[in-house]
Amino acid sequence: MTPNRAVSDDIRARLFPFPARHLTTVLDLKPPHVTALLDLADAFVELNRQTAKTLDLLKGRTLVNLFFENSTRTQSSFELAGKRLGADVVNMNPRTSSVAKGETLIDTAVTLNAMKPDLLVVRHAGSGAPDLLARKVSGSVVNAGDGQHEHPTQALLDMLSMRRAFGDVGNLTVAICGDVAHSRVARSNVALLTMMGANVRLVGPPTLMPPAVDRWGVEVHHDMRKGIEGADVVMMLRLQLERMDGAFVPSMREYFRFWGLDHEKLKHAKPGAKVMHPGPMNRGVEIDSDVADDPAVSLIQDQVEMGVAVRMAVLASLAERLEQEAGR
Repeated sequence: MTPNRAVSDDIRARLFPFPARHLTTVLDLKPPHVTALLDLADAFVELNRQTAKTLDLLKGRTLVNLFFENSTRTQSSFELAGKRLGADVVNMNPRTSSVAKGETLIDTAVTLNAMKPDLLVVRHAGSGAPDLLARKVSGSVVNAGDGQHEHPTQALLDMLSMRRAFGDVGNLTVAICGDVAHSRVARSNVALLTMMGANVRLVGPPTLMPPAVDRWGVEVHHDMRKGIEGADVVMMLRLQLERMDGAFVPSMREYFRFWGLDHEKLKHAKPGAKVMHPGPMNRGVEIDSDVADDPAVSLIQDQVEMGVAVRMAVLASLAERLEQEAGR
């Protein structure tokens, strides 16, 4: 079974070589590249809603998922993206590989490079790990989250969700709320949203704001209701207890009381505001289930769907660049 011809032709017409060899940070992109990627991802959304979802854009290519940290949404969506594009997909588990025996990240990179993967998707607890790998391998590296640094494809899928809900993201006011200090999602979203002209606010307790947040070039609020007042989008962040060394909040109950999103607090946002969350959610901690599951306001399931489409766009565009370089 082959995909709808019109959808397939639309994808091929929108395909373009990625502007860089790797995607380790949203700063690898400029506004025209972001728009082109989101346009391509939009076409992949249509493909993914067909019965036949596969194209041969990555036929003969090898995609390796190397996840040093646990992941469900990100790893699964990259795997689906690779398979739907026709790639050979290998999921490597460092916890059962030579890494568990003491192999360094550089040695891992050298070993992987000898296997000639075309695309390497990396999630790692150390900030800068994907960038280090990118300097050691001949294929293209995609950062699937590195420490507290960045998560560029998450920011792209978030922007695609906003664009499909509102149109031009440059007119939006986006409030990113909660554990900003430990969030690579917040960092990538701030960079991408400000690049595209959106007004960004960071909202949360002082203990969960980064030390240099005043240099991020965005509004900072420590009162939840004031921080989301008039916002088009309220993006909640997961409270990342596993990254906390010490007491950052008094208790989960107190955190939800002051910083958890419920319908009462959401009334302070702009009428028609949408709610987002990168997942996984701590229900009753940073977000109430009544809000998360309300189809009138929640884009959370939409974000999951957009994740596959955006990652297909990134992989296809990177492969197009590899083709271009090989033809030189």
